[in-house]
Amino acid sequence: MTGGGTGGHINPAIAIADNIKDHIPSADITFVGTSKGMENRLVPRAGYPLEHIEIQGLKRSLSLSNIKTAWLTLTSVPRAKKLLKKYNPDLVVGTGGYVSYPLCRAAAALHIPTAVHESNAVPGLAVRMLSPYVDIIFTNFEEAASYIKPKYRNKIIRVGNPGKTKGEKMTEKEAKSSLGLDKFRYNVLVYGGSLGADTINNAASEYAKKYLPERADICLCHAAGVANYEDVKAKYGDAANAANVRLLDYIYDMPVRQAAADVIICRSGAMTTSEIASAGRAAIFVPSPNVTDDQQYKNAKALADRDAAVLIRDADFNADTMNEAVNSLLDDRVKRETLCRNVREYAVPDADERIFEQLMKLTGEKR
Repeated sequence: MTGGGTGGHINPAIAIADNIKDHIPSADITFVGTSKGMENRLVPRAGYPLEHIEIQGLKRSLSLSNIKTAWLTLTSVPRAKKLLKKYNPDLVVGTGGYVSYPLCRAAAALHIPTAVHESNAVPGLAVRMLSPYVDIIFTNFEEAASYIKPKYRNKIIRVGNPGKTKGEKMTEKEAKSSLGLDKFRYNVLVYGGSLGADTINNAASEYAKKYLPERADICLCHAAGVANYEDVKAKYGDAANAANVRLLDYIYDMPVRQAAADVIICRSGAMTTSEIASAGRAAIFVPSPNVTDDQQYKNAKALADRDAAVLIRDADFNADTMNEAVNSLLDDRVKRETLCRNVREYAVPDADERIFEQLMKLTGEKR
């Protein structure tokens, strides 16, 4: 398995690996990443060994580091071949990020069954560069296919995003009751990821002070992020103690929180959009502007264009636009239900099994 840099690349890889182990407990799975990425924390925690290859990403502006990047890209493939010859794998799977390139490129050259998975609506550079060489290109969004050259699109299989949902899903009524939110007519869930998001945090805290006092029928559940919690709490002031505010640092029970939400406000990373689709909830996406190739905007736009979500640019999101968007959904049940129905069509509940089936088919054919 290879994929690194961010959780958006690593978590899908771990999910695929876990599902292979569920089916084949004796499977020997090793991850390959860089020495600096988040994989160094997440992969060992998941119980898998991790090897390193030295490679770095391309800078989008003129930079001397791009010379080093070019050199590492050229030399990393031969080093990856040595690593593959050491392990002699039956299969190599990449999930994006620049570290995917050398291992998948080397595996293809050695005629090892090779697949890549792309979570975003627009494939990253590594996946686009690997498309001529790998055997399978798994995608989450249908739109991703249009960014792959036509002659390689026969390799594309849309499978959704890997990652099992633990346990049975709660109904909205059950979730609200379990969280003590059933006394409110509406529940608005706000979060910006595990680290929080300043734009969303600032807008929500101002919204709670400016608009929420007049809406006793709305409960605002806001996860500010562990690192930002105290600062955000200070911004809320007395509003943090309001009867219809639940200010959290982190959400440990996300499936339940999502099931209880009438409207969700969040970023639009690939994993988040997949969770929203699986939950079938009305969402207002505020894409992060600090993501390579503006991937989050493209993910959100793919859904917004299908009337499956509301999209507000980060620069345009504040307490006023938040209030307007929330009210437009809460006051229009038909619109809310339309978003829920349309976004649910993007969900692929058996993504893990689809991926496993295709990987086993691929290795069987290659043998």
